Amino acid sequence: MSLASASPSGAELTSEHLLALAAEGDDRAFAAFYDRTASRVLGLVRRILVDPAQSEEVAQEVFLATWQEATTFDPTRGTALAWLLVRARRRAIDRVRSSQASRDRDVGVGLRDLEVSRDDVAEKAEILIEHHRVATSMRALTAAQREALELTYFGGCTQSEAAIRAGVPLGTMKTRIRDALTALRALVSEPRPAGA
Repeated sequence: MSLASASPSGAELTSEHLLALAAEGDDRAFAAFYDRTASRVLGLVRRILVDPAQSEEVAQEVFLATWQEATTFDPTRGTALAWLLVRARRRAIDRVRSSQASRDRDVGVGLRDLEVSRDDVAEKAEILIEHHRVATSMRALTAAQREALELTYFGGCTQSEAAIRAGVPLGTMKTRIRDALTALRALVSEPRPAGA
């Protein structure tokens, strides 16, 4: 059975079926599996790594390894999404450990530049101030708007997944996201009071 014979879009197939078809070499099934799971994987990896570029790189590595090792998935041990997210979490943690080991080696050998320029300090201070402004502005949003942003932008959910989790129609979720972004943009761009 292939994705083409099962369904034109793969929408009716479970993630487990799509992964099983991918294990047989069906690249369309894997593409559908990727479309269904990519935002969740990237959201999880971003929470661990924080750095967007590294997060995208690790997510890509996870999907490449998943394509190559799809035959190792055992549906009796859990869902395809859980299996994939465990793999993503492990890969992200490995990246954190690798980066830390590299930094430790550099410090041990004395290769790191210990002098911090004033520009670096000013830039870090500015980033912290902006982070504080965004966090403060997030608290000023309604609970529904805050939930919409937390699910989609920080939780890695698609708009459809966020709507299901919040128990609201998709259109309502889209409106909440739009209104939240508009309000957040206005709050963050308000002039700062003197001395702030």
